[in-house]
Amino acid sequence: MLPSFLIKRIPKGENLKKIRKLLDPSIHTVCESAKCPNLGECFSKSTLTFMVLGNVCTRNCAFCGIEKGKPEEIDLDEPQKIANAAEALGLKFVVVTSVTRDDLEDGGANHFSKVIRALNDKGLQVEVLIPDFKGSHSSLDIVINANPRVINHNIETVPSLYSKIRPMADYQRSLKVLKYVKEREKNIYTKSGFMVGLGEREQEVFDVLKDLREVGTDFVTIGQYLPPSRNHLKPQRYVPPEEFDRYKEFGESLGIAKVFSGPFVRSSYQAEELIGVEVPRHQGT
Repeated sequence: MLPSFLIKRIPKGENLKKIRKLLDPSIHTVCESAKCPNLGECFSKSTLTFMVLGNVCTRNCAFCGIEKGKPEEIDLDEPQKIANAAEALGLKFVVVTSVTRDDLEDGGANHFSKVIRALNDKGLQVEVLIPDFKGSHSSLDIVINANPRVINHNIETVPSLYSKIRPMADYQRSLKVLKYVKEREKNIYTKSGFMVGLGEREQEVFDVLKDLREVGTDFVTIGQYLPPSRNHLKPQRYVPPEEFDRYKEFGESLGIAKVFSGPFVRSSYQAEELIGVEVPRHQGT
């Protein structure tokens, strides 16, 4: 049974239908594909996270609800479709993520660039939540050169759990992605997020926060892992709100501009609110 702090009121279905009617049927959202627990709340506020490059991922992360397998063909019209949808929704700040496309030479970086530029052409600010592109600097440069406001790359969990949770990813490689972005373009905010409740120790969480600060990460999100289906991993425990508060206080004491920490926090949850935060100059990054 879920503890009381993880029970969430679901908004009326009319709000969800209203959003879906405004979207081209071919447009994917990570809210729906990953079965996010905040879907109802966010859709009721006309906010969402677009997901590009199809709806099938080439990796097999144990926590994720997105379908795995043979990826789909890239929709070349997708950048304009998303720009039009963002405009129809009245968005000023747009969050875009993708499935991981290890089958593509650039990992999908050029497609990300086209989406960012299409949104920028409409005067919209953009946050992209990117895969690691296998650590490719050339792919990262393509995304950076498109000039998003925020580049987010999730660390997802503590290093000791990578073989179980993210077997096709690498903790140090993800840190290097964040470090490279910040060193390459200091005017772009960097952001990362991870889950708790998967079996990590509290000290491991503190260590991840130290690592993220070390590579100059501006914003961090921390949330409770909740399985997207009965077939997924079960949480090892439900982290109480006061523990999330400790993570927030510790991360911000390190110099991270904002740690958004709580049971229902997800990587793009209320993303626009972070942009008003004053970001200190990072030393030695």
